[in-house]
Amino acid sequence: LRWLTYTIETELLMGEIDESVSRITALVGAAKQYSQLDRAPFQTVDVHKLLDSTLVMLTAKIPPDVTVVKEYDHTLPDIPAYPAELNQVWTNLIDNALGAMGQRGTLTVRTERDGDQVAVTIGDTGVGIAPEIRPRIFEPFFTTKPVGEGTGLGLDISYRIVVNKHHGD
Repeated sequence: LRWLTYTIETELLMGEIDESVSRITALVGAAKQYSQLDRAPFQTVDVHKLLDSTLVMLTAKIPPDVTVVKEYDHTLPDIPAYPAELNQVWTNLIDNALGAMGQRGTLTVRTERDGDQVAVTIGDTGVGIAPEIRPRIFEPFFTTKPVGEGTGLGLDISYRIVVNKHHGD
């Protein structure tokens, strides 16, 4: 009876180890995809893989009562891009969206075709940006966050990456 108990416990532990190894492998893969350290700076990439790796990297920052909804158009082609820099854009936008919602809401990550371009939308159920400050949100050092919480550089950097580097909008 003792032998049977040990055998069952061992099988359960092996299952947990196998599951843990799978999770670690997935996390390392996402970190590798996110960092782009072993890849050329400019390459053709799947925008969905970039978005997914960013979401994995931010998992710990997403509160339990925030629902993440992915609305991906899987017919989109791979795009020529600077993937590490696009990951920085996604990180800034998702971080801002999470901050706008607080501890609960819905974060929507959407991809779609916009003419001959790929459109990525990061949406949240926060209160939105007040109309009087919208013209300033891409200014360097402008932030709506309390002192010590934001540098005011996230959207400025994101703008430069999208507009100047990728000729997007």
